Amino acid sequence: MVSVKHIFLAVVLISLSCPPVQGAQGDDPDWPCIQRKVPELSIGQIWTGPTLPVEAADWSNDEVISEMVEELAARRMPLPEAQERIKAYRDTLPPEQRPLRTAMLIQGLFDKMNGERSHVISGIARYAHRQRDMASELRRESSALDVLRNKSGADGNEIAVRTERLTFQTRIFQERVHSLTYVCEVPTLIEQRLYALVKTLTEAPPEK
Repeated sequence: MVSVKHIFLAVVLISLSCPPVQGAQGDDPDWPCIQRKVPELSIGQIWTGPTLPVEAADWSNDEVISEMVEELAARRMPLPEAQERIKAYRDTLPPEQRPLRTAMLIQGLFDKMNGERSHVISGIARYAHRQRDMASELRRESSALDVLRNKSGADGNEIAVRTERLTFQTRIFQERVHSLTYVCEVPTLIEQRLYALVKTLTEAPPEK
């Protein structure tokens, strides 16, 4: 049977080494990721060209642009394929339409992907809070089991059942730690994809 002391030690080590402690940096001490928390991007971080025209904000009213934004933002579409899709669209635009429609697509991609990124960041914070609550529960149960084992006349069956349950819950906690490490990378992946798509949009089309 697994020692309760060994389980308690494992829980302590996990809670000390998990991302919530490592990643507490920047303005939010509760932020669990190594990556610095930036709740929202500014369009200036993605687009360094001239100010986009006010008409670009109406991108969602354009059926073609709106559909393209949905397709290009989705990470299920490989980035090279999305970039080729952008080039094919851009290169078919008449020169007089290209500046405005390119601006609308830039604004649309920024609005869509920045919103998705912010949603992920909110989800990470909720996930991290649940992890801290779970770590506290595991430590409490480990301490309670340790007391029970040292108690005269303790029920061996109860100890066995609770130890097995604690072992299972500790395993779930470990799996969630690994999952959080991956999820922490998602905001950066969204940002990198957005930057790459906008960069492709700003490339000059080939001479005809």
